[in-house]
Amino acid sequence: MTKMLDDYALMSPLRHTNNWLKIGLVFFGILMGVSSTSPVVPFLIALCMGVATVLIAKMPLKDYLKMLSAPASFVILSVIIIAFFFGGGRELFGFDIFSYRVGINIEGLEMAFLVFSRTLGGMTCLFFLALTTPMVELFAVLKKSRLPDSFIEVSMMMYRYIFVFLEVALSIKYAQTVRLGYKDLRTSLNSLAMLASTLFLRSWEQGEKIFVSMNARCYDGKMAFYEETRPLKASEALLTLCYVSVIVAVWYISNGVGGRW
Repeated sequence: MTKMLDDYALMSPLRHTNNWLKIGLVFFGILMGVSSTSPVVPFLIALCMGVATVLIAKMPLKDYLKMLSAPASFVILSVIIIAFFFGGGRELFGFDIFSYRVGINIEGLEMAFLVFSRTLGGMTCLFFLALTTPMVELFAVLKKSRLPDSFIEVSMMMYRYIFVFLEVALSIKYAQTVRLGYKDLRTSLNSLAMLASTLFLRSWEQGEKIFVSMNARCYDGKMAFYEETRPLKASEALLTLCYVSVIVAVWYISNGVGGRW
C-alpha cells in the first residue's frame, strides 16, 4: 500500500464528523454483530459500514478491498477449520484420511458461516473508524475519556515510531537487496540479523534523542492534546438514528423471532 491508514483518514470527508459519534457507531456495530446468533445482522452491518466507507468517506474501492483481503485470508483459514472439525448433524461433504472420516456437517457449516459474518462485520467497523479518524484525534478522545496519561503517551509514541522505523527497515532492506544480500538462504539470514540489530540500535538512539528534546522543551510528564470541537449535525443524527433503528429491528427479528437462521 502506497498510503497509510492515516493518509486516507486525513483526506476523508468524514474526518470532520463528531469523533464520539463515529466511535459510538463502531462499538454499537461490533456489539450487535457479536451478540447476534444469525449471520444476517453482521452481514448487514458489514454492508452498511462498507458503503459508508466507500461512498461517504470516499475510500477507493480497490484499496478498500485490498485492505480487507489481508485479514480475510486468516479468517477464511479459521472458517475452514471450524467447518470441518466442529459441529454435528447431517454430513454435507466428507472424505476418509487414513481410515479417519473428515467432513462438513450442517451445524459446523452454520457455525463457520456465523463466525465469518461476525468477523467481517467487526473488520468493516474497525476499518470505518481507522479510515475516517486520524490517530491523533483518537488519542485526544482517549485523553478525554480519563485514561491514564502514561498509557496514552506511550501508545502515541509507539504508533508514531512504528512508521518511522518501518521506513528505516525498508531502506536498509533495499540497500541489502541491491548488494545481493538475499541471494540465498544463508545470506538472507545473515542480512536479516544485521537488519534487526541495526534497527534495534537506531530505535535506542532515537529514544534517547526524544528524551533529550522533550526535556529541553520543559516536558513535565504530560502532553497536551488538541481536540477540535465538532457539534453533532441534524443530518448526522438522523442518519445514525435510521441506521441504529434498522440494525436493532433486524437483530430482534433474526434473534428473537427466528431464534436461529
